[in-house]
Amino acid sequence: MRRRQALASLSSSVLSLAGCGYALVGKGAFVDPSIKKIGVPLFKDNTGKPAIDQKVTAKVIEELLKRGKFEVLQQAEGVDALVIGELNAYLVNPVGFSGVGADAPTTGQQQASRYSIRLNARVVYSKVGEKEPIWQNDLFTAQDEYDVGGDPQSFFDREEQAIERLIVIFARNLVAAMLEAF
Repeated sequence: MRRRQALASLSSSVLSLAGCGYALVGKGAFVDPSIKKIGVPLFKDNTGKPAIDQKVTAKVIEELLKRGKFEVLQQAEGVDALVIGELNAYLVNPVGFSGVGADAPTTGQQQASRYSIRLNARVVYSKVGEKEPIWQNDLFTAQDEYDVGGDPQSFFDREEQAIERLIVIFARNLVAAMLEAF
């Protein structure tokens, strides 16, 4: 008798957990079933960083398409919902330092050896014709870091590689926040 009660209790617990809403982050999506097409026009760029608006817009579209639940277009017309983005800041700050020359410890001369890069944006995800957005963040931020290394020639290459990583992080986190926020 006790064995049956324990088995029934265990079965009940397992069934209740199955419907509790747990999902792998980055795989779920809460989308109004009436939204079949999402428009992602080119993000407005206030950063001055060349081509970052195009790269961010393309990655956001790519991440939305990975969800496979709707069509994604780079336009504002003929869609059910819009993702409007404005890139407001691209910031580079030194976060690690190394000495310069043999007498660096005594002279205090230091050079930046590691940088943090951050991208700040305002993003609104809304259904066309609705006053209230589905999701909005006025200071959506993504951040990454990179090492400069000893070769001055590789400085810009490493920054460009870090920008590419930053854009991927930005797009993944943005789409997850927009579609998985509940």
